Amino acid sequence: MEGVSARDLAAASEALSRRYRGEVRDGHLHVSDDLTARAYLAARLPATYAAIRAALDAVAEVRPEFAPRTLLDFGAGPGTALWAARDCWSDLGSATLIEASAAMRKFGEGFAGDSGVAQIDWRNDVPASGESDLVTLAYVLDELDSQQRTTLVEQLWSRTAGTLLIVEPGTPAGWQRVLDARALLLNAGAQMVAPCPHARPCPLVAPDWCHFSRRVARSRAHLQAKGAEVPWEDEKFSYLAVARNSASLPAARVIARPRAGSGKVELKLCQCDGKAETVLVTKREGTRYKQARRLDWGQSWP
Repeated sequence: MEGVSARDLAAASEALSRRYRGEVRDGHLHVSDDLTARAYLAARLPATYAAIRAALDAVAEVRPEFAPRTLLDFGAGPGTALWAARDCWSDLGSATLIEASAAMRKFGEGFAGDSGVAQIDWRNDVPASGESDLVTLAYVLDELDSQQRTTLVEQLWSRTAGTLLIVEPGTPAGWQRVLDARALLLNAGAQMVAPCPHARPCPLVAPDWCHFSRRVARSRAHLQAKGAEVPWEDEKFSYLAVARNSASLPAARVIARPRAGSGKVELKLCQCDGKAETVLVTKREGTRYKQARRLDWGQSWP
């Protein structure tokens, strides 16, 4: 952020936010110049990193044996998924990062040298052949029309040797894009990993939708870019992880913020039988109650 005025940064951040909120598809990249790239780094990178990292945690919990050594990330931005994957799996040794924005790539390439990943290949498009252990697609589908989304998801699944992760904004529209990808991938033979504890139809019905949240501390630059005063923000996100091989899925997943009261905890759960229901756990249930009190939104229920 050095050398950029707080006013210019805030203006660029607001313009970028309007494009994201409006899901603008005008043939132009959301981030196409240096100032907008810096605004993204200040205002969006912390939150998108937090969401991707949380989704990877869910993958690691369900598939403890999974230790990817190769990564393919489409719409890599400044390398967000690279850093999240490397933080989750220290054996990650090579990455192919697809990013069309030259402004974003400039920063990503500069940062990536410190990631600890030995081989990093930045590209404009998906390689014609080859598979990767982990394939990621984060905050990209909202920029594409329906047919483009289908084509891209199919293409990335064909490049997946292990696990494919898709992350979208935690809005009803983002959830619907995740649901569409879920149906497409399950029909193609993919095995569910997270967040769903089943491969049945989603039990949630609009106006409800499946999403999760991660609280992010705001740096000084982040506060300036957002024109904010609150030192944190909650990033809402929806995600899907599928794999080539089946995983041992949890009995249920917490799909809303738990509500704790005196001697009781209320949990909204998506269960392995494909149903969603609210469960009340009381202090009289002993160990089960202690487990429930420790649970957070997005975690699995044993």
